[in-house]
Amino acid sequence: MSLRPKPLIATMVLALSCVALQPGPSGAADPGQRRAAGQPPAQPSAPPTVLPFAAALTDPAEADTLYPFYMPMRGLRRPAVRLMVKCDASRAAGREVYAGRGADSLGGRVEGGFEFVYEALDGTGRPCVYPFSPWQPQIVGSLDGTQYIVRSSIPGRRVTFRTDDQWATLGPRLLDFGPQRVHFELRDVELDFPGAIQPKGALYPEAYGGSGPGLFTVVIRRSRIYGGKNALFLPSGQTMLYVEDSDLAGNVGTNTDQEHTTYLNGILVSHLRNSVWHGQKAWQDQASGHQLKDKAYLRVYENLTVSNVPAGSTPSAMPLIDASSFGFTWSNNLRLLRVAPAQAVRDSLVDLRAEILYGDPRNYPWPVLVTPDWRMPPAPLAALDKVYLSVFQNTTVESYRTEPFIFALRPQGFTVRRDGSNVIEGQEQSTRAQQRMVSLAFNTRGRFTRAYSPEGWTYADPVLPPGTEWVRDRDAFIRHALGLIGR
Repeated sequence: MSLRPKPLIATMVLALSCVALQPGPSGAADPGQRRAAGQPPAQPSAPPTVLPFAAALTDPAEADTLYPFYMPMRGLRRPAVRLMVKCDASRAAGREVYAGRGADSLGGRVEGGFEFVYEALDGTGRPCVYPFSPWQPQIVGSLDGTQYIVRSSIPGRRVTFRTDDQWATLGPRLLDFGPQRVHFELRDVELDFPGAIQPKGALYPEAYGGSGPGLFTVVIRRSRIYGGKNALFLPSGQTMLYVEDSDLAGNVGTNTDQEHTTYLNGILVSHLRNSVWHGQKAWQDQASGHQLKDKAYLRVYENLTVSNVPAGSTPSAMPLIDASSFGFTWSNNLRLLRVAPAQAVRDSLVDLRAEILYGDPRNYPWPVLVTPDWRMPPAPLAALDKVYLSVFQNTTVESYRTEPFIFALRPQGFTVRRDGSNVIEGQEQSTRAQQRMVSLAFNTRGRFTRAYSPEGWTYADPVLPPGTEWVRDRDAFIRHALGLIGR
């Protein structure tokens, strides 16, 4: 089996190396593009809505002031501490050297939030490369309304942190933040940590102990992240993640378990757009991990490319995206690329699984276990507002083989282990009528036999009943999903 990519795959691999990611097209794809054999034409409809500001604004500084409509940004305080980091002096010292007030006056502790601004250019006008990982202070005091920002001094121009330190990582520690509102943002930063085999993530915001109505938001703009056991790791909690125009370039951990390009545990929202995910570290004798392990309650993917093209190792044989079937997924213009792995490949490129409950059970509107009070109605497409739902629009697939199917919706189970773990059991005992999950795919293109595996309530290019068109509108979909849990 040849590892050499086909011409289109080679083109997509080259695209993964691009630094500046442009917004992809919205709406229906070119009807002249090749479709899988036997697939019916997509239902004509208005194109899904997209975030207007990212496509319309070319000034990064202006775009940086705008956020998704569902992310409450009012009430946040300006960071109490702002530190300007000098490029040439910091490179010479091997650590941050500040202009004006130094971090030494903080005693390693900070209250009221902070903002680190790193000089983007050195004294010769070239992009600055800092030979260390960014320093983060100990956060103390009240967290409510605070912001923690790490950014380049020039919007749209990245600064790079490059080190072989095995402990290299970036992220604030926000322990027991309870019902408080906290925000972290990374802008125009490249984390290049090829030796960072120890931290859970090259980017690892440690936000633990949150409780509703508390909220922790993480925003990543125009950044590249490589290193750690997971390039990006977020623990479970009251967290919303928004990523745009970025490159998640892989992990470097030495343990095959729990290591992925990105591991998003049971958070509230993952909204990923105009970005690429790739580089999952693979192993010679094991199938390895996923490019995107995403267990958020609500997942929104827009103009996203996910590929198993590796970074310095063999390609992973696992599904590219491993997501929870508990909750909601809305996707438009998802591009999936699979090159031949060293191990036997796992079927499905997007796996929606119901084997583990990752989030707080209070974050789900309906039971995640099969219960006697639910039976799927005779017309499931007329009951889309009463089920856990995933909608995939305009998905493009390129693979070294003809994929048997693209999406898999795994069944719910009956029981939870008695030891109190979050593992769901009994999938083999439940019937199709007892499932409360539906998945829809519109206009899927590429090299595959069918859109879905033969499981669950799944529909390829269905004709939607009147009144259900909201499932293809991104904003309406988000409002529905978050409204069910009071967000």
